[in-house]
Amino acid sequence: MASGEHDLVEAARAGSQQARADLFTRHWRDAWRVARAICGDAQRAEDIAQDAILRALAQLDQYDPRRPFGTWLRRIVVNQALNAIRRDRRLVPIDDAAPVPARELEGWEPGLLAAVRGLPADRRAVVALRYGMDLSPAEIADAMSLPIGTVHSRLARGLADLRARLEVPDAR
Repeated sequence: MASGEHDLVEAARAGSQQARADLFTRHWRDAWRVARAICGDAQRAEDIAQDAILRALAQLDQYDPRRPFGTWLRRIVVNQALNAIRRDRRLVPIDDAAPVPARELEGWEPGLLAAVRGLPADRRAVVALRYGMDLSPAEIADAMSLPIGTVHSRLARGLADLRARLEVPDAR
């Protein structure tokens, strides 16, 4: 962890509200992007990211300063997003999906985004983190507390599901 980041975490642990605010500001965008990649909804991602950062700041005594703060926070965001999906097991029908501003898609076509939304939560998270956040399988394994083999397996199954969902049937 960078010295400046370490100092911020230590100050936040000591009770500095300014340090907490600085950590929140510094990590907000990445937390939101991870939540958005997993849940597929911008407003929901805001709630998830905010809850996750606030939870992390409230639990700084559990943080291991030998590891990067962003990695620890990412794990909390992933867990919060997956828990939100599990709580809300219903899928949004593809035809009724709310339009998403192009800047939030970051290169994902609407059809692909809708197909990713339709994946089971565990596969959706791995696919979104790999291709939406450009994390390596090792980083995903760390963020989700999974063995690397499980990440590879979920990624392969998720991609197979996407291929099947996106196939255009023969028009004979």
